[in-house]
Amino acid sequence: MTKIPNASATGFTWTKSSFSGATNDCVEAALTAVPGALPVRDSKTPAGPAVVFGDTTWGDFVNAVKRGDLV
Repeated sequence: MTKIPNASATGFTWTKSSFSGATNDCVEAALTAVPGALPVRDSKTPAGPAVVFGDTTWGDFVNAVKRGDLV
């Protein structure tokens, strides 16, 4: 996993989660910015850090959330 110190300086196109509604309390992802990986940042702090997950790692995380493993 890699960390990007200032996610807004990347020039990536960030997409907000559809679950955030009208608020900024959610995650954003740069869906096609890095082949084989997914940069993710907090929508409340766009100039803050982003974490870059490998495809498999991100999929494992999403599946754990769906199963309720992360409480």
